[in-house]
Amino acid sequence: MTHRGNPGPVHRLKLVTLLFALSPELLFLGAAVKLQDNGYDGLLVAINPRVPENLNLITNMKEMITEASFYLFNATKRRVFFRNIQILIPATWTAHNYSKVKQESYEKANVIVTEQNGVHGDDPYTLQHRGCGKEGKYIHFTPSFLLNDELAAGYGSRGRVFVHEWAHLRWGVFDEYNHDKPFYMNGRNEIQVTRCSSDITGVFVCEKGLCPQEGCIISKLFREGCTFLYNSTQNATGSIMFMQSLSSVVEFCNASTHNREAPNLQNQVCSLRSTWDVITGSSDLNHSLPMSGVELPPPPTFSLMQAGDKVLCLVMDVSRKMAECMKHEGTKGFEESKADRLLRLQQAAELYLMQVVEVHTFVGIVTFDSKGAIRAQLQQINSADDRKLLVSYLPTTASTEEGVDTCAGIKRGFEVIEKRNGRADGSVMILVTSGADEHINNCLLTAMSSGSTIHSIALGSSAVRKLEELSHLTGGLKFFIPDESNPNRMTEAFSRISSGTGDIFQQSLQLESVCETVQPQHQLLNSVTVDSAVGNDTIFVVMWQTSGPPEIILLDPSGRKYNTSDFVINLAFRTAIIQFPGTAKPGHWTYILNNTHRSPQALKVTVASRASSLAVSPATVEAFAERDSTYFPQPVIIYANVRKGLYPILNATVVATVEPEAGDPIVLQLLDNGAGADVIKRDGIYSRYFFSFAVSGRYSLTVHVHHSPSISTLDHSVPGSHAMYVPGYIANDNIQMNAPKKTGHRGVEEQWGFSRVSSGGSFSVLGVPAGPHPDMFPPCKITDLEAIKAEEDVILSWTAPGENFDQGQATSYEIRMSKNLQSIRDNFNNAILVNTSELNPQQAGTREIFTFSLKLVTSELEHEPDGKMQENHVVYVAMRAVDQNSLKSDVSNIALVSLSVSQNSAPALSRDELILKGVLVAVGLIAMVCLIIVAAHCTLNRKKRALKKDNVTKLL
Repeated sequence: MTHRGNPGPVHRLKLVTLLFALSPELLFLGAAVKLQDNGYDGLLVAINPRVPENLNLITNMKEMITEASFYLFNATKRRVFFRNIQILIPATWTAHNYSKVKQESYEKANVIVTEQNGVHGDDPYTLQHRGCGKEGKYIHFTPSFLLNDELAAGYGSRGRVFVHEWAHLRWGVFDEYNHDKPFYMNGRNEIQVTRCSSDITGVFVCEKGLCPQEGCIISKLFREGCTFLYNSTQNATGSIMFMQSLSSVVEFCNASTHNREAPNLQNQVCSLRSTWDVITGSSDLNHSLPMSGVELPPPPTFSLMQAGDKVLCLVMDVSRKMAECMKHEGTKGFEESKADRLLRLQQAAELYLMQVVEVHTFVGIVTFDSKGAIRAQLQQINSADDRKLLVSYLPTTASTEEGVDTCAGIKRGFEVIEKRNGRADGSVMILVTSGADEHINNCLLTAMSSGSTIHSIALGSSAVRKLEELSHLTGGLKFFIPDESNPNRMTEAFSRISSGTGDIFQQSLQLESVCETVQPQHQLLNSVTVDSAVGNDTIFVVMWQTSGPPEIILLDPSGRKYNTSDFVINLAFRTAIIQFPGTAKPGHWTYILNNTHRSPQALKVTVASRASSLAVSPATVEAFAERDSTYFPQPVIIYANVRKGLYPILNATVVATVEPEAGDPIVLQLLDNGAGADVIKRDGIYSRYFFSFAVSGRYSLTVHVHHSPSISTLDHSVPGSHAMYVPGYIANDNIQMNAPKKTGHRGVEEQWGFSRVSSGGSFSVLGVPAGPHPDMFPPCKITDLEAIKAEEDVILSWTAPGENFDQGQATSYEIRMSKNLQSIRDNFNNAILVNTSELNPQQAGTREIFTFSLKLVTSELEHEPDGKMQENHVVYVAMRAVDQNSLKSDVSNIALVSLSVSQNSAPALSRDELILKGVLVAVGLIAMVCLIIVAAHCTLNRKKRALKKDNVTKLL
């Protein structure tokens, strides 16, 4: 790469201003799908390195997205299509003159291709962790789905499936079917299949063939062995989010075709809005007018790229500021507990080189103060000795120079990287500094155009904020280490930085990260679980800040004892390391650290390991914040994605620690309960609102996950929004069944439980007022309101919000209802108020139940404008919570209540009701026959008596 002269400050400022005027999402280049002139550019599709090489995958992906582009163009009324697509080929495949990657990586991909091996088989799906209208994380396809043409009968053509998933990912709409509730009772008391639109037709099918509805519905329950098959020929044109496989389906459900009564996720999460309503409200369609003319857009163009050698350079600040002390918040007052920034950097970098960096990576080392210096040219890691050699090149002392020139360090870093193949494309740079360098702008353009990904670690509040722009512009991670933070935060940041290839079996996983201040002649005693899915390359690292090492005792699960003498001691970096070749024993490992010195010691323990086998995916955790920055009082949602392979891990204890630039850390337990900040229940994505802003500035995020083996761990179904597999169709009055959907094996429950640690990087908060400020945090929106009718009562249920978002206890609830959807959605304050005087909110997270009688509001509903209630057969209910300062939450999702039918309508009867009716009719008929016989017999007897009397008279 040629380093051109720096542009003038005016031009540089204009470029930076333009870039940051764009949406923050556009700054993450790996996921920067941009919409320009109706066409999407930059969509990234990545194949997992564990997928066997098969060039047909590439061919079929191209065909799928090309078909999807035209289908999407028509479905959006000529508004959007796919223009440029990037396909990332794994480095494990044979090179075929592909382009070299720049900042693209598997972890940044919008679409991933990897095996699934679960009960959902080859279901395409989109992982959605945010609410209605919000973008998801990624689309997932299995290789089998892309290669096996027979699956098209059940899912529809691949291009149609891609559009279904794209709507999930890009526009935040949800599925319009429901496997858990395949049918429902509508407002006319009729049994309906959950679908959209309701014009899609089909029939019930029993084990022996076609059967009437009452043959499949018994006491409102779906009889086993029954299914509902749709007609292969339809007149309905929607909806893509229900059954894209039908040839007639060419559009999304809109206001006129949307089925508001169906109990599906789209209605629940989007408050009964149609998918087309949500899509047209997106920024994509708001800024894209329909293309004129009748011509179709050009087909997409595809760029194939492949990663080369893994190349990495550590670029570290060694200015005098790095010798300044950072204090552990639990050890204030003890001078001995202080450690300079350089020591923490040395300890973290040593762990990174000895454990985290993957084998075969080329690593170089650069330091800088007012000028840059190369300490180690690129060296490939192939053995433990290679790792130790690189550690020996780490800086041992800080410079006496006060000045910091970050760009000088970056320039030296590129010099090291480019000696490999003349370019920096696909390389990684880890930049660590504490300096207040206001001239980073001078190298922003160079970094952005380099093709390198720059991860930044800012130490202390004096580190310039422009540092993070380097990470924004190159798609890197950013970390902030407060001065008074936990001493392990630096090692946690380094441990989060992986190669980004998507090969979880090669990545180092952090199992333990503990720091405690131990008094003289006292000990730190703890245990860490090495679960059976990990154990390869296991490393235990003990770190201290002053004096000599503590006395170390380590016991493995069998009771074998390791002492201080078994550890490799680095007195310069104040670390003790023990590594276990092969696979460490699974189970509980116990460590004891005795402080034998005369002063308190801040002792740290870090444990890391790799997957023990390619057959079992290890548990992983990815921590992240909803956004990079916020403005007070807007909260930030904290997320932790906890999985085993692709499958969510349930019932874990997930704790987030957020540390501000100044002040005490805040601890939050994240939840996966489908309420508050959490959108989807039991999807393995744990979340919580964070709003305890102490000061304006940067906040650091770390997440610890623990799981006990005594409770259910693994959900065997992949979460997310799936393209529906159709088991068969009715064609020309004949049943045509598709091949049964393939299901994979169920995972093995973990015997030992597990623990994981993950840094979530940093985010910024602006505009926090100094000193006390009034309450500005209302209760969070209720997102899981449900309503059912029981005789004359309506039963509502929901998860309680808090006094402040999802924490604490609200003061009261406001429940309103209307027979008009638009009225309650757009004019909630004027809807009919339900008496809630006896309803007292519970603690946040509690399940609430409230029952009220429809009789109390029937007269008001009948007098409500826009028609009569009995013509609608449904009413809509919504609510909001109020805190003690009268701050109100947003209006909840809207629940629908089906009402009893009017007298001139005939209800659909269940099988039991039909049998009872038949028995009663039969009994009635028998009774009538008996009465007729009795009457005839009596009449005949009277006639006989009369005739006999006449004969007697004649004789006389």
